[in-house]
Amino acid sequence: MKELELPEGYLLSQRFQIQRHLGGGWEGEVYSVIETTTGIERAAKVFYPQRNKNNRAAKFYAKKLHKLRHCRVLIQYLTQERFRYHGQELTYLISEFVEGQTLDKFLANQKGGRLEPFQALHLLHALATGIQEIHQFREYHGDLHTQNIFIKRRGLHFDVKLIDMYHWGKATNDTIKQDVFDLIRILYDSVGGAKHYSKQPPVIKQLCCGLKKSLILKKFRMAGQLRTYLETMQWPE
Repeated sequence: MKELELPEGYLLSQRFQIQRHLGGGWEGEVYSVIETTTGIERAAKVFYPQRNKNNRAAKFYAKKLHKLRHCRVLIQYLTQERFRYHGQELTYLISEFVEGQTLDKFLANQKGGRLEPFQALHLLHALATGIQEIHQFREYHGDLHTQNIFIKRRGLHFDVKLIDMYHWGKATNDTIKQDVFDLIRILYDSVGGAKHYSKQPPVIKQLCCGLKKSLILKKFRMAGQLRTYLETMQWPE
């Protein structure tokens, strides 16, 4: 089973009705659902069976979300359920639903499919602030990309939520550094990637370092260092 593609109106455990597909990742797919007893909109992450042997991934993920429940960038976990679909028993996690759209879709709707540098720096700051909270718990995200970041814009500010996390293993210096590199890669993609990089101002290039991982990680080893840099960096006269 590569993709689930649960149809609109499908009932999970006779409790949650599928509204629409929100996104997906290596472990599974995320849907907007309605809780039938209350009419409240929730989010459901349904795990691919091949990625959730013995329910290990779902249990690990639920515990990790509970541990990090005070991290504002993460969607709040509520409960775990199971259901049968095409002869297979699948696990899903129910969490709060947040307004917005995935970052890849948000960027596609912008002029030229990208953000202006000043906007992109605001987005990076919002993400770095959220990931810093995760790193302070000595945890990591492990799968940051434009398809699993949910975003809603409020003036100059971006509200961001992460709808997926990589679940295997404890945090190490390398996994935390990978989060930092991925944050910079998101900045790079947000301003137009390789196609527009040569025309970016110095403040962007000083952060992206040509997307050379060793140079980026020499400057920033944790998200907190990146956040501090953004809050104190010098703008050209």
